[in-house]
Amino acid sequence: MAIEKKDIEEVAADLKGTFEDFKKKNDQELDGIKAEKGKLSEQVDKINEKLGDLDKLKDELEKELKAAKRPGATKGKEADEHKTAFYQFMRKGTEDGLAELEKKAVNVGTDSEGGYAVPEELDKTLLELLKDENPMRRICSQMTVGTDKYKKLVNLGGAGSGWVGETDTRPATGTSTLAQLEAYMGEIYANPQVTQTALDDVFFDVENWISTEVAQEFAEKEGNAFLLGNGTNKPKGILAYSFSTDADKDRAFGTLQNVNSGTSADFDSDGLLNLIYATRKAYRNGALFMMTNLTQAKVRKFKDSEGNYLWQPGLQLGQPSTLLGYGIEENEDMPEVAADVMPVLFGNFKRAYLIVDRMGTRVLRDPYTNKPYVGFYTTKRTGGMLLDSNAVKGLKLSA
Repeated sequence: MAIEKKDIEEVAADLKGTFEDFKKKNDQELDGIKAEKGKLSEQVDKINEKLGDLDKLKDELEKELKAAKRPGATKGKEADEHKTAFYQFMRKGTEDGLAELEKKAVNVGTDSEGGYAVPEELDKTLLELLKDENPMRRICSQMTVGTDKYKKLVNLGGAGSGWVGETDTRPATGTSTLAQLEAYMGEIYANPQVTQTALDDVFFDVENWISTEVAQEFAEKEGNAFLLGNGTNKPKGILAYSFSTDADKDRAFGTLQNVNSGTSADFDSDGLLNLIYATRKAYRNGALFMMTNLTQAKVRKFKDSEGNYLWQPGLQLGQPSTLLGYGIEENEDMPEVAADVMPVLFGNFKRAYLIVDRMGTRVLRDPYTNKPYVGFYTTKRTGGMLLDSNAVKGLKLSA
């Protein structure tokens, strides 16, 4: 069924009504009506859970509507020929002329491990699906490169300057300090299986099958690595970098800042405000929070000094729910609330972290290992790197 704007409007209306019900029940619980307190607490938790479900449903419907309007890729003769030959290879294992067509279409040859590069149109679709499934891809910067490595020079400042009169001498000033950053790269793989009978069926959409199967496998592994990866044969994730309580001007480049909540294993609205205002104004433009669904359920109960809820639902098409005026990205790889962990990140993730993809996804067809299934060993090189350690900060639940 096609997703329409009215479907999202209906969910938004339900979201608004549920939020009003949540506020009423939560306020009654906070007022401590003794006879009803236990019952109200249970009702608040159920409504809070429904709020999360409706908020997620609205977000998913908007993604589907956006995907339905996504323009198709521009096609050329060589790209079409490569695509036709590639899908013939997938269905029948026929490789006649595929290597030559691949070279013409994407300018890459068969690597030492064998297999063939997927058509550019399918590769773009795969990246789009990964972006939909992977919260880190949705909010971080991304770049596609043609080599196994990616390095970037960054300016750490340090160039001198001064005031002079009209006829005063101009002494030499210091030069800027440059640092070289290198992405932590790794090869990710998936090996989806399908029967030859299904491949022989003309109604079996092999393009959609391979892209969705691979995207689901890649998205889960990638998302975890971009946040938690140790940098060994995989990307180094944001939370794997060093953290310090020192302010931006005092920390070494490449070290992130954490703000202590003031209470072990817990935090309140003051901790969120401290996190926001520890982030310089230049980075707060485009900033958002990152946390799990359970942590969101906790912050939905937070109020300001005037009794206003800090979490507000997004009730319009394209308008996300907000916390203290900033968007929230749900990421289930984030730590849950516990002592000495960082369950909340805040900042401008596009400026903080770069995801690097090597151009081309390769597929090796294997009809022998797991008969009667045909395996499609699919590999892709991808990596990640911290660009600006001032752009994102973490809330650490520590006294």
